[in-house]
Amino acid sequence: MITLDDIPKESLTFKFIHASGPGGQHVNKASTAVELSIDLNILGQPSGLINRLKLKNPSRVNKRGYLVLQVDNFRSQHRNRNQALELLLKLLNDAAKIPKKRIPTKPTRSAKKRRLDAKKQRGSIKTQRKPPKLD
Repeated sequence: MITLDDIPKESLTFKFIHASGPGGQHVNKASTAVELSIDLNILGQPSGLINRLKLKNPSRVNKRGYLVLQVDNFRSQHRNRNQALELLLKLLNDAAKIPKKRIPTKPTRSAKKRRLDAKKQRGSIKTQRKPPKLD
């Protein structure tokens, strides 16, 4: 489990921008939305975790190797900043989970038999729908 203490502060860059949406005149004057940029090169996490993070979030990682998160859910900078940090921790912890390797299995003999029996039954239903042959 990754916490904020595991992330070096120099890898995080906060930028406050104008948010869109409701808020009246306040939204035009205050920069409440947060853009959090994380330098993945100095994040200090294993390379496998960084690779999984890049694979799971390709639209959030730019060419320079920065993970960029934009949050404008709330009308205050403080709450948006906390939300961005929570989102970062969620993404890192999701990428930290190593996926289980799938072991391919074959259908059992009884499963094959059930499938073939069902196909035969379905075929016999369809043959009964045909009009009788006039020989």
